[in-house]
Amino acid sequence: MIAGVTWWQFYFRFFSGAIRSPQIVEFLKALRRQMPGRLLVIWDGLRAHQSHRVRGYMEDDGGIQIERLPAYAPELNPVEYTWGYLKNRELAILCATHISQAPDLARRRLRSMQRPPALATAFWKQASLDL
Repeated sequence: MIAGVTWWQFYFRFFSGAIRSPQIVEFLKALRRQMPGRLLVIWDGLRAHQSHRVRGYMEDDGGIQIERLPAYAPELNPVEYTWGYLKNRELAILCATHISQAPDLARRRLRSMQRPPALATAFWKQASLDL
């Protein structure tokens, strides 16, 4: 999974396997379709964020500004609070009959989490970034 959080909403995508440069570019393209104009992206230290392919896409786009989090600072990343909420609150009580059901259950719970904008705002407050 890959996700992004705005002040009022969060966006996500599921991919098979690890998140690498092609998946990041695909996710950024999807974000640009939903959010035209200037876009500030705050990233953790994932190496794929710094790849030639990702940098090339952002240079071509021209409307994306990047800020990086300090090395290993998950407490500053609002997306980490999204995952924590999903795992500890939304999926903790669900019981799948087979592991193959997990992505569908997670997708449904993430969609339901998107509805209350206060939830995305809470993830930012927990991260307590100085913006």
